[in-house]
Amino acid sequence: MAQLLPLDFEDLESWAVDWAMATQNTRWEKRLKSSRDELMAFYKALQPELERILDHADEFEIGKLPEHSARLYSLALMVAEIAPNVELYDGDPNVPHSFDEKRFIAVQGDEKY
Repeated sequence: MAQLLPLDFEDLESWAVDWAMATQNTRWEKRLKSSRDELMAFYKALQPELERILDHADEFEIGKLPEHSARLYSLALMVAEIAPNVELYDGDPNVPHSFDEKRFIAVQGDEKY
């Protein structure tokens, strides 16, 4: 398998294939299609690494992340996407007792970070 993340982040490589989504819409779709267990496992593995990931991203100018680093950053954005579901709704991929999320369209949701 080709290296997907920067060298200091080899321990997170297994998550990059399925969870490194470059747009808000793809992250949103991934959350909705994932099971409670999948969300919890991803969050448990990545949340402790957030500071290290963001420190790495801070080494570059805004909008100029190299491909490997951009993929790593997208993992951090995925953690942000699922954090409310994990922290508030016990990993439920949906928001309980709310409007159907598919009614809300992210106008800029297909733009890359």
